[in-house]
Amino acid sequence: MSLHTKVISTGAYLPQKVIKNEDFVSRSFFNKKGEKMTKPTKEIVKKLEVISEIKERRYASDDIDNSQMAYLASENAIQSAGIDRETIDQIIVAHNFGNVPKGEKHLDTLPNIAARVKQKLNIKSESCVAYDLLFGCPGWLQGVIQAHLYLKAGAAKRILVVGSDILSRLVDENDLDSMLFADGAGATILELQSSEEPTGILAFDTISTCHTDDVDYIYSGKRIDKSIEDESIYFLKMNGRGVYKYGLEKVPAAINACLKKAGVKVEEVSKFLIHQANGKMIKQMVQKVFEANGLDSYPPEVLPLSVSFMGNSSVATIPTLWDLINQGELEGHEINSGDVIVLASVGAGMHANCVIYKA
Repeated sequence: MSLHTKVISTGAYLPQKVIKNEDFVSRSFFNKKGEKMTKPTKEIVKKLEVISEIKERRYASDDIDNSQMAYLASENAIQSAGIDRETIDQIIVAHNFGNVPKGEKHLDTLPNIAARVKQKLNIKSESCVAYDLLFGCPGWLQGVIQAHLYLKAGAAKRILVVGSDILSRLVDENDLDSMLFADGAGATILELQSSEEPTGILAFDTISTCHTDDVDYIYSGKRIDKSIEDESIYFLKMNGRGVYKYGLEKVPAAINACLKKAGVKVEEVSKFLIHQANGKMIKQMVQKVFEANGLDSYPPEVLPLSVSFMGNSSVATIPTLWDLINQGELEGHEINSGDVIVLASVGAGMHANCVIYKA
């Protein structure tokens, strides 16, 4: 018998406010040079839908902040696990912009989100350490990797890992990329379990490409409409083509490296839970993985997608996708005991990571 890191439960908070693509038709969009786009907005919106496959996304209501979303997802995970919350040794919260109260566009991380979540969960144990993780969109998955290392080192027995972001309050409404982003929170509880056969986290891999121009593919920047003077506010900005190219190169490579470490063949993978950033990009990533292993294509049932109706909620996309499957809310998809799952993400830094997991 040996000890392995297992995810014992998932939880999510999905904002109720649904924003459809047609809700953007009344906006004016500008190109990266700050020039107003002359094409009819309806055509612009439709083209982005074709490229990204995003048809709608969720926005947080005015009365909620990021720590509240993270707390609600965490509470769901705790209730699902049926555990005593006082037995949680660490709370790791991945995010990108802090608490982000309504009407604010600045990084609010004092106190950190994890501390706020612990307070809302009413966990009294001072031995439960609460801290945040800034790692772009791969932040939740990196939190899982970090939790795994703490658990295997014997420094913790049970860890709550949360991914939560309110991106709708940090987007520039005149930037076409604003249509991609959304809000949401997902949570997972990990613990060590004994097993005769390898299970749980089988392998992981992480890369950070920060020595080139890739570091600025996703960044905080000024308004795209230069006629609006607002020097104090910074928005979520992205070099879409750069991110696309980076993702298609690095994520399949990370997945293949991870599969090799785990001794798992791609044909043995039941599900690929990939960061839900762009439907077309996700499909191309998985296609490249299969081609690199001498296969013509992947079976559609291995690739669950939520991006079309959830948008890109950054660190929340993978844990919310996992929870949707666990709750039976993603038709045609389920995860059963013994299934091998690939978890992979890419985002600001630039960073990419992967975990091979056996349910």
